Amino acid sequence: MVGSLGVLSASAAKSTLTGFLETMAASADVLALAKTEVELASIPEGKNVIIKWRGKPVFIRHRTSDEIEEARTVDWKSLRDPQSDEARVKKPEWLVMLGVCTHLGCVPIGESGDYGGWFCPCHGSHYDICEFCSFVDLHGDLTIHSWSRA
Repeated sequence: MVGSLGVLSASAAKSTLTGFLETMAASADVLALAKTEVELASIPEGKNVIIKWRGKPVFIRHRTSDEIEEARTVDWKSLRDPQSDEARVKKPEWLVMLGVCTHLGCVPIGESGDYGGWFCPCHGSHYDICEFCSFVDLHGDLTIHSWSRA
């Protein structure tokens, strides 16, 4: 009798705990937003594409060899967020970053500004082609997004 009661109690506890943990799992719509696939071959060299990921814009730039060389020659040690271009990108020809300004959360305009990268009209920040903040922004560079190739 005692053994049967123990097995029944353990089974009830397991069911309760499993039900509780299932309520904490992400729903299907949240999981669907967690991953976005982009056909990189369709992005011409020297152009930007903006995609939406988790409700936020992500900038994808297919950089030219001149842009890569320009990014590598920047004196990154003098920047607000000192990090070399090699440390910021997985493949030099692809720059993938969250397209949200670090100051007010607005979306910078691509291929504009004083340095040909991005310009935030809300407060006048200019980002160069390797997304380093080159003028004004009080809070640093645009966020580099981690990505993977399948």
